Amino acid sequence: MENRIIINIGRQFGSGGRRIGAALGERLGIPVYDRQLITEAAQKSGYSPEVFRKKEERKRLFSFFSNNGVDDSEIFRIQSEIIRDIASRGSAIFLGRASDYVLRDMPCLNIFLSAPADVRAAHVAQMRGITPEEAAEACAKEDRERETYYNFFTFRNWGVAANYDLCLDTSRLGIEGSADFIIEFGRRTGYLK
Repeated sequence: MENRIIINIGRQFGSGGRRIGAALGERLGIPVYDRQLITEAAQKSGYSPEVFRKKEERKRLFSFFSNNGVDDSEIFRIQSEIIRDIASRGSAIFLGRASDYVLRDMPCLNIFLSAPADVRAAHVAQMRGITPEEAAEACAKEDRERETYYNFFTFRNWGVAANYDLCLDTSRLGIEGSADFIIEFGRRTGYLK
């Protein structure tokens, strides 16, 4: 597909990645894949979607098997197959799941979204109705889990600029401004027409 557009978005928890992905999808007319991957992976593998929900973007350092015996590497393999299959069929925006690594042999626009810790905590506190302290803990925990998952399966370092085409502090431009900036960046690089 000559006009296929693949955008992979890695993000810190609370940086607005899901909302920015949705804004990009809407503006570009491209489907966004996040939790849908879990359902597709479960259907394809025959495992319960609950297995994938519990394991999604988690890699325990000392536990290679879940209680039901499903290996983390097997789940990563299945999700990777789903990502590659979707990308081979047409344009897509992928949130997380090390999609930049999984699709490293395809032309893609790889983005990493971040924001200062206090901004992310305030966003999460508002979304979840929790205190800023609880939100800060949630952000730190989620980021550690994302980093562990990414680093374990990719042999790269999560959030390191060299792994991405663009790293963006979303607090500077907000959700809509960040989506606009990513599109403009894609156009300037020639990736988006």
